[in-house]
Amino acid sequence: MAKRKFSFLSIIWSIVWRVLLFLALFLLLFRFVPLPTSSFMLQSPYPVTQKWLSIDQLPAHMPLAIVASEDQRFPIHHGVDFTEIMRSIEQYDDGGGLRGASTITQQTAKNIFLWSGRSFVRKGLEAGLALSLEAIWTKKRILEVYLNIAEFGKGVYGVEAASQYYFGKSASQISQREAAQLAVLLPSPRTRDPRRLSAELNQKVLWIKRQMRQLGASYLTPVLENN
Repeated sequence: MAKRKFSFLSIIWSIVWRVLLFLALFLLLFRFVPLPTSSFMLQSPYPVTQKWLSIDQLPAHMPLAIVASEDQRFPIHHGVDFTEIMRSIEQYDDGGGLRGASTITQQTAKNIFLWSGRSFVRKGLEAGLALSLEAIWTKKRILEVYLNIAEFGKGVYGVEAASQYYFGKSASQISQREAAQLAVLLPSPRTRDPRRLSAELNQKVLWIKRQMRQLGASYLTPVLENN
């Protein structure tokens, strides 16, 4: 019986270390090479449009708009923002709704490897993968990948494809307001259009622009200079 148990554990360990080795090699490769696709793109029910654009070709306000909207503590957390998680729990205990506390790193990990929907299993995998991304990739690389694989519409992935689709120009030429308009799509990209936003979403665009000003144009400089 003990021998059978040992054999079973050996098989499990053999699978685990191979998976971890594959993950490490995958992340090492795509630290430098553009991702050709992602789990979310493969699961998309719509034809996929995606064009990779280096973060160095984007105006600084494009990544700043995403960070201002999605994860203002991105430069300082380590993949999982426990401070925001505790705030979310406290807000829920005080009678507020339970808001998400996923970081850009977690969303990047989810988009690359996982699936949509909510479950403790997926959140656990998401957190573990986020920590792996932070260990192997730089913050700049994580942000660059997120900007290129996040969904901005039905089958529209990445800021370059989104800017061309909605505004008819490259994301390298995008204005501050247009960057904020794209950022406001991320919680629900398949039901929003930056050219036809509701009054509430237009207010959110103005809020994102205020947050960008408060953070400052140089807020992401330490991230963007770290290769």
